[in-house]
Amino acid sequence: MQRIDNRHLDELRPITLQKNFAASAAGSVLISAGKTMILCTASITEEIPKWMPKDSTKGWITAEYRMLPGSTAPRSPRSDRPDGRATEIQRLIGRSLRAIADLEALGPRSVYCDCDVICADGGTRTLSITGAYLALVEALRSIQDKLPDPQKFPLVDSVAAVSVGIVEGRPLLDLCYVEDVDAEVDMNLVMTGSGKFIEIQGTGEEATFTDSQLQEMLALGKIGIAQLTQIQREITLF
Repeated sequence: MQRIDNRHLDELRPITLQKNFAASAAGSVLISAGKTMILCTASITEEIPKWMPKDSTKGWITAEYRMLPGSTAPRSPRSDRPDGRATEIQRLIGRSLRAIADLEALGPRSVYCDCDVICADGGTRTLSITGAYLALVEALRSIQDKLPDPQKFPLVDSVAAVSVGIVEGRPLLDLCYVEDVDAEVDMNLVMTGSGKFIEIQGTGEEATFTDSQLQEMLALGKIGIAQLTQIQREITLF
């Protein structure tokens, strides 16, 4: 099978990163995979959400996700409120980041991770998670001396995510938009750098898949996560 961008079946799209892209944010990275490009920023407030106990010693990490109007063709409508898809994705991003966080070590403060899609060509939710982690690391480093225990970093592991799927009967890693549209099975895999699962989202698109196909997709996803984790470590030294 010939992929549209001539990649191997188990090959990620080229990843590029630009740290400190947004000077006003505590942490930021412009991350791209092929044609998909996302600005991930992390901002910190010395407040906790209103639903948490006022005397809580824990903090909170949450996320927001938006597709900018020019990120797709035709234009994505601008809205102050996320639609159902955006809400589902930003909840996924938030869960993924909190899964590797020590909220007690963060102290009573909030970190907001914003993922704004500049150009969409498939894999925006997975790339958002991978990039948001990098922005989060930088933001937390900027306040490390203010933490309850400056020697105890509030992240206990890294997190990255990648898409896998079955197209024309073959399992593929890191689907671009054209592949995603044609996929018989679409799956998103979120894992820690130490190899633990955080979330698996898999759906047959008017199709079914076998246990052996599932295992093939998981194996491909693990390959991609390991490569993304190595890229993250080279950037963060963490």
